[in-house]
Amino acid sequence: MQPYFFPYIGYLSLIKQTDRMILLDEVQFIRHGWIERNRILKPESGWQYISVPLIKKSYTTTIKDTEINNSSDWKTKLVRQVEHYKKRAPFYRKTLAVLEDALNIETQSITELNMHVLGSVCAYLGIQANISIFSHLNMQIEPPSAPDEWALNICKNIEGVSEYWNPIGGMEFFDKSKYLSANINLVFQKNHLPAYRQLKPNAEFEAGLSIIDVMMFNSPEDINVMLDNYECL
Repeated sequence: MQPYFFPYIGYLSLIKQTDRMILLDEVQFIRHGWIERNRILKPESGWQYISVPLIKKSYTTTIKDTEINNSSDWKTKLVRQVEHYKKRAPFYRKTLAVLEDALNIETQSITELNMHVLGSVCAYLGIQANISIFSHLNMQIEPPSAPDEWALNICKNIEGVSEYWNPIGGMEFFDKSKYLSANINLVFQKNHLPAYRQLKPNAEFEAGLSIIDVMMFNSPEDINVMLDNYECL
């Protein structure tokens, strides 16, 4: 998977249910995606973005070469964006501590930041995560001839891999026959994520928000129940 910033709960479920997560950072960085930002609630209704400022580079820049613009105090701004949860979210202080720990890293690399974020969240939730960065592995894989071959060729390079898991949203992206011919079972994970009470009892539920929002309103134990509520297709 590409390295997402405080991703939605389905991403964390994928980490929990698999033996190994490799953050793919040698592909082209697409601006305004989930690598640099995510969504939390607004104080009154709807949602807003939290984001990491980046140094502008060529559109062909890879994820691994995408750098954070640390000239502004963006971390303090982000923490202030969650202050409106304080009076209504039962797990505000615990989530704030996770947020501060996740941002406690000095780096210009968006990949390294997001890996640190995932580590902090997984530690809080009690997930035994095995996460690594592809560009740090010095792995020599067969050059992919199609986008769905990145995962295939990485799996073929790792001894003992028999399955590759992907969120269900990518089902149409993959040619399953390629994986079967390599004796790798291609599994698509479909999460069943329930609505939970957010800022206002009668407000419309905002689905698919950052794990920050989930942690604000749910205990680690309840979140793990959500993480385990899935089926494989």
